[in-house]
Amino acid sequence: MDWKKIGFGASLVSILASIGIYFAHDENLGIFVGLWASALLLLSDRLADMQAAE
Repeated sequence: MDWKKIGFGASLVSILASIGIYFAHDENLGIFVGLWASALLLLSDRLADMQAAE
């Protein structure tokens, strides 16, 4: 399983959802959702490292 590609895709979805939520519904919720992108990238990178170590 390619964790880095999954993490990148999830981060991209998070950023796009953040922009949509920011302009359509609630500015604060949009900012909150946008903050997930970096966490998703870090998590997927760590999972890829753990998988490579096995």
